[in-house]
Amino acid sequence: MLLRLPDPAARFAVLVLALVLAVTLSFFSVRNARAAIEAGLGTRAGYEAAARLEPTNPENWYLLGRYWQYTLDDPDPTRAIVNFRHALSLNPRYADAWLDLGAVSESEGDLSGARDAYVQARNAYPVSAAVAWRYGNFLLRQGEVPQAFAEIRRAVYADPKRSAEAFSRCWRVDPNVESVLGNVIPPDRAAYLDVIRELAAADQLAAALAVWQRLVSLHPRMSPADVISFADFLIQKGHFDDAQRIWQEAFQLSDVVTGDPPGSVLWDGGFESNVRGGGFAWAFPAPSPGVQTVLDRRQKHTGKQSLRLFFDGKRNTNYDGVCTNAEVRPETTYRFSAWVRTQALTSDEGVRFRLSWFSDWRASGFTDSQDSRGTQSWTRVEMPWTSGKDVRRARVCVLRNPSRGLDARIQGTAWIDDISLVPVGIPHP
Repeated sequence: MLLRLPDPAARFAVLVLALVLAVTLSFFSVRNARAAIEAGLGTRAGYEAAARLEPTNPENWYLLGRYWQYTLDDPDPTRAIVNFRHALSLNPRYADAWLDLGAVSESEGDLSGARDAYVQARNAYPVSAAVAWRYGNFLLRQGEVPQAFAEIRRAVYADPKRSAEAFSRCWRVDPNVESVLGNVIPPDRAAYLDVIRELAAADQLAAALAVWQRLVSLHPRMSPADVISFADFLIQKGHFDDAQRIWQEAFQLSDVVTGDPPGSVLWDGGFESNVRGGGFAWAFPAPSPGVQTVLDRRQKHTGKQSLRLFFDGKRNTNYDGVCTNAEVRPETTYRFSAWVRTQALTSDEGVRFRLSWFSDWRASGFTDSQDSRGTQSWTRVEMPWTSGKDVRRARVCVLRNPSRGLDARIQGTAWIDDISLVPVGIPHP
């Protein structure tokens, strides 16, 4: 609808009003922009200028209070408190201002004022994980453990990424793993795995295993990939049996399929799971000059894929990258086998397998299979092996030793599939 004003005086009044509104809006827009620029400088002068330009904006007073609270040059808790309270007088439901007021009050020894500020923050933002987290940690510092656990639990349930830190802090106060898990940590797979990683990094083996057992009792859906770092930690610490156990438990809770032959102690010898990187899965090396390592769905002996090594013919490659661990029994005879296919694989040193074994967690020896080269269809490579006394760990690697011949540079392709290590008997003394 078009407004028509026949009276020139009325039209002039409307024009003047429009100009006044435009000037007013421009003034406030420029002032707001200038205040934002000043505050963005992160300096005392900038925060003070922003507060002068927009004295009714609580955020400017809050930022000025944080400056006086945290500056390393000349901190002034009293000024920080004054500015926080000014911000709260403008917005009584400013949760962040209440939280920082609680922190600075606690640092000044005013525990009653700090408690009141944290309670006000919770009342202002009852569903905030950050509010519950900081209030819970305040209660923890005051020794009010049940109340602290309740608040930290609220924080962690709202934000499970806090689980590891929450467990660490609460466990220092209550060293009962079951108590902390039951009262603080949500029954969530990712949360428990974060706690386990934190405990492993702190070298707390017993506690990490206790958390794992609690996680298994929840019967979550998971993958062996979830426990690679934990399994590697246990292997490094010499707890090979525990590493094997948690790997198998994770495998049983997963929908991963490997297709390994009955009795084989190698996990995923056919490269079917797509789980790799350590533990009892195949660990692939970093990119190496002269050789490309990939999984190939076009060529396989069985299953859906095989391991392919492509050598570019430019180097005398020394390669021992694709490896996996296995738990074995002492003084037991095993049969190692693998299927290999090669295409125009040159030089006098092809692709072979190395079986290493460990006694008392130290390397005891190794044996190599015959190598494969030239062009050949899928061929079974076998070798017998008998573990020694106290040997409970073995490691299988795919390797290519450097050639010493005249034509040392290797070129061509090898495919590997269906690797197994199967016990065939216990030797007589």
